[in-house]
Amino acid sequence: MENEIGKELLSFRDAKNALFVAKLIPTIDPKTILGTKIPLLRKYAKQCFKTKDYQSFLDLTPHSFFEENLVHGFLIEQIKDLEQSLIETEKYLPLIDNRATCDSFLPKIFSKYPDIIYKKVKIWIRSSHTYTVRFAIGILLSNFLDKEFKPEMLNLVAGIQSSEYYVQMMQARYFATALAKQPIPTLNLIKSQTLSPFVQNKTIQKARESLRISVQLKTELLNYKIYPNK
Repeated sequence: MENEIGKELLSFRDAKNALFVAKLIPTIDPKTILGTKIPLLRKYAKQCFKTKDYQSFLDLTPHSFFEENLVHGFLIEQIKDLEQSLIETEKYLPLIDNRATCDSFLPKIFSKYPDIIYKKVKIWIRSSHTYTVRFAIGILLSNFLDKEFKPEMLNLVAGIQSSEYYVQMMQARYFATALAKQPIPTLNLIKSQTLSPFVQNKTIQKARESLRISVQLKTELLNYKIYPNK
């Protein structure tokens, strides 16, 4: 933490919350967690973007702390130029090593350029890096399930062949949300039972837990669970 931003983050340490965060994200070293709450980190990143040399912080990687990686992403979210945002995003994605950091990052500017971002998504989704793939699915979930939706996007996510838990869980989350927003093509996919058993069944579970899906559809979905061969 040689950069000014990194040094200031140390002063936000919250030991009690750090213990709580460590339980929520068991995949990262508890010693790297400061415990600073995300709303404070977002507010701090916004201030830093306006008043500090944030670029030197972005360039000073890898970071030592979980919260540094979060602030890194929040700073990128402040960038208003698409080209620069994409440059920094490409450098940032390989640094992401947990679902919390991954799921908290989504530059708003991406929603203004769907054609460009969709092309990027199709590249990111083929990455060998777990959280780059998860990030790509997350963009499709957040930005491409309404007016920008294309049925081919369902096939793009369905085509991911990964045994990584955090990829499969995001696939299921995507399809469950798609069942609510784009029910006809998504239900056809579920009916085909071509997803992996884990993703198929987890999708159905999440959809049945959703408040946005009708009781009738929830009941029908039970017909499409995949059971192990006896």
